[in-house]
Amino acid sequence: MEPRNQVAGNTNSYHSYSLNEALEGIAGAGFRYVELSAVRGWTEHVPLGASAAELDGIKRKLAELNLTPVSVGGHSDVSTDEGFTLALQALDLCSALGIKVMITAAGREGGEDAFFANMRQLAKSAGARSIELAIEIAGDMAPTGIAALDVISRVDQPNVAINYDTANVEYYGGVKAVDDLPTVVGRLAHVHLKDKLGGKGEWDFPAIGDGHVDFPAVLDILRSGGFTGPLSVEVEFLGEPWPALDEVNRAMKASFDQLTALGVT
Repeated sequence: MEPRNQVAGNTNSYHSYSLNEALEGIAGAGFRYVELSAVRGWTEHVPLGASAAELDGIKRKLAELNLTPVSVGGHSDVSTDEGFTLALQALDLCSALGIKVMITAAGREGGEDAFFANMRQLAKSAGARSIELAIEIAGDMAPTGIAALDVISRVDQPNVAINYDTANVEYYGGVKAVDDLPTVVGRLAHVHLKDKLGGKGEWDFPAIGDGHVDFPAVLDILRSGGFTGPLSVEVEFLGEPWPALDEVNRAMKASFDQLTALGVT
């Protein structure tokens, strides 16, 4: 039997709601795995620098809902001192929660040299804890898989790979996942399954099945490329203000059902 990917719900889909609301909605949709968002200034469901008591409460809630965390979204611009510190705190969360994949981002506010130096240092700290870093398709440094491949090649650490986002590649890079993904499928640590409407630069990320991303083809590419890592469902709607909680829950359930029909849950 082929190994099955862990199919997770991303708490970032519940951007304006509490962690408990996110976890309850994700579990209610049918997911058994979860990506926890810990992004300062955007969706910090799990507080960076969380206390032992806070972490114990999160563990209890996960156990109550039969959810297993598979990744932490810990995006920050590690080219800056602040961003690097936040990334180290996100690594601490991974260690405390037994998570082996941390998603991060490529940024150069502090300069490209600082980004690569700090990312190498972050990778070594992650490697000492057996954690893999996954640089997301996003921004102007990694708008496509091919661009992200260049970034991870320059970082040149064995535990640094790509978090492929099936919609961001269109939003930032203006190319379709089915055209970009085959080149980089062997260098992935994690995938965001996210649908898309509209063109480059248009923020419109509906439930899976409500957009134009060719998920059957994407999943075929992942299978044929031997990818067995986590698949995390992210729905970001039209951005802020976020839809009502019932609509977010409906979108996550519809996404789970669509993936079930495609044979991946």
